Amino acid sequence: MTLAWIVAASIVGGALSVCAAALALFLRAAWIQSLVSYAIGALLGAAFLEVIPHAFEHGEPHRVAASILGGILAFFVLEKFFLWRHSHEGHDGDPGGEPRAAHDHGHSHDQGRSGMLIMVGDSIHNFLDGILIAAAFLQDVKLGTITALAIVAHEIPQEVGDFVILLNSGYSKAKAFSMNILSSVATLVGGVLGYYSLQVIEGWTPVLLGIVAASMIYVAVADLIPGLHRRTSMRATVSQTILIALGIGSIALARALLEGLQ
Repeated sequence: MTLAWIVAASIVGGALSVCAAALALFLRAAWIQSLVSYAIGALLGAAFLEVIPHAFEHGEPHRVAASILGGILAFFVLEKFFLWRHSHEGHDGDPGGEPRAAHDHGHSHDQGRSGMLIMVGDSIHNFLDGILIAAAFLQDVKLGTITALAIVAHEIPQEVGDFVILLNSGYSKAKAFSMNILSSVATLVGGVLGYYSLQVIEGWTPVLLGIVAASMIYVAVADLIPGLHRRTSMRATVSQTILIALGIGSIALARALLEGLQ
């Protein structure tokens, strides 16, 4: 019966998060670029206000810090791989050496790299959410229910930010939505594995959280913020600053609601 509760909570929680993120489907194309600033704030807020403190609370600080640094280096290498692949494809049959992706997806700023990187981090994050749901339900059904609701509450602003990043990376709305659905399946996987092997997985949780934080920080700082600097007017700077602050504030508000539920 406990496993059934875990599966149900993981499915419902993932579905609610995806549905909330799907609200971005109705955004006008002109708004997407502006909301990248909000996505940056949501990513940095989630990393520094939620993920990193949680990792330090449950793991040895030096080990967690090393996992964050190692994660940033790993995402740097992974992005270099994406760059090399597109460059290689561009040289095959393209005398000018320009990647085909630049022709096929002229509206994309990075040939989908930041979108792919954020999906890797988001899938790990959802996997860990599933483990947390399993751990809570193994203690008590009421605690499990509250935990699942709390996870949905703090996931909504982050999922919206992730969706905007996918759109900004050149993904169509349909593809971005389908990738969000695939990422949410990781919650169910984490819940089921957590039920059967919680003690083994829990030992790796702080390290995995460090990698999650690394993905958020890397995408925000390395891929998204440089794009904001192309708009140098005072009006654009003020707008970007306000939206980044709103992104951080939405995570802080979700965290406050989470503490209120507990």
